[in-house]
Amino acid sequence: MAVFSYKAKTGAGLIMEGTIDAGEQRDAVDKLRSQKLVVLEIVEKQDSPLDKIKALFRRKGKVTSRDLVLFSRQLSTLVTAGVPIVQSLGILESQAENPAFKEVLAAVKADIEAGLSISDSLKKHPDAFPELYTSMVKAGELGGILDTILERLTNYLENSEALLGKVKSAMMYPAIVLTICATVTVFLMIFVIPTFKDIFSSFGAELPMPTQMLIDASDAMKHQWYLIVAFPFVVFKAFTKYYSTENGHKVVDRYVLKLPIFGMILKKVAVARFTRTLGTLLKSGVPIMQALETVAQTAGNVVIAEAVLQTRESIREGGHLSDPLKKSGLFPNMVTSMISVGEETGALDTMLSKIADFYDQEVDAAVKGLTSLIEPIVIVVMGIVIGTIVICMFLPMFGLGELAGKQG
Repeated sequence: MAVFSYKAKTGAGLIMEGTIDAGEQRDAVDKLRSQKLVVLEIVEKQDSPLDKIKALFRRKGKVTSRDLVLFSRQLSTLVTAGVPIVQSLGILESQAENPAFKEVLAAVKADIEAGLSISDSLKKHPDAFPELYTSMVKAGELGGILDTILERLTNYLENSEALLGKVKSAMMYPAIVLTICATVTVFLMIFVIPTFKDIFSSFGAELPMPTQMLIDASDAMKHQWYLIVAFPFVVFKAFTKYYSTENGHKVVDRYVLKLPIFGMILKKVAVARFTRTLGTLLKSGVPIMQALETVAQTAGNVVIAEAVLQTRESIREGGHLSDPLKKSGLFPNMVTSMISVGEETGALDTMLSKIADFYDQEVDAAVKGLTSLIEPIVIVVMGIVIGTIVICMFLPMFGLGELAGKQG
């Protein structure tokens, strides 16, 4: 099976570029023509050594958020240009680089050709298309505004990815620096300190308590290194098992929101995600009860999810959206006040979008402030750790002259 790069024109005059798998060039052209494309150029693609290496390490069996964002953007463009949905899926299937996603798109295309609705076809693949995605597509089908819904979905997914990227960037720097610090510390303890131990033992004098404690710790790390290697894995496994329980999940998620500095950022991220998701769903015509259920499923934090579900029950009983959110204590007064105004004016979706935009900026500012704050803190921590080791090693040096005189 060869891979061919092509340039083709749709019936609406849209120029498409991509790749397609086929036995030979004639088969590739036939496949493209069956999708009602006019082939302008087609050549067999020769993989470079770098492409082959990437293919070896490419993750299989998982559809990533990047795949979904790219698919949504391309599908939105094709549908807006008037390309039929089946033909659009055929084009995107041929262009998909992820083998798992390619299989999913082929199955969705086959289901739609068999008479299934688009949303029902997508719902059969929850690992690729989350509940939020299928709910919005269903609303687009029912309202006859699928192109508009796909555009909103794409914007939502891109904003969510950008928000997640900001949080990851804030966590990445301290994680890397602390890993380097830990590696240097272990190296000093296992390889450098034993050398000093041999020098100190040749004088036969009693070592200062800090130095002796450090040497004892070095001996333990050197002779029981397997414990050091196993410790992180054991801790991670224990945490994962505890987090998988209902009570553990709730305790950890509640504690995470109360963490110094990080908790504030994660709470702002949660507010931004809640308002962005709910606003997008309501604007797309999804009923508020169904929208709140979907928001709870995509909250990413069980404490936030419970607050959203309580809000859903309040609305079911005739209450307002803002009141239970305020009682939860998880949402700032500014957020609940703006939601209340949106309910009273009938512009709740617009108000939610404005809140989401505001909190996106808040997260961005908080991440930049955190990065500038963490840098000196990490440097100080590294200095304290390394400095303590150096001081403990040099404490005996102050008495070496006296010891040497006595031995002389």
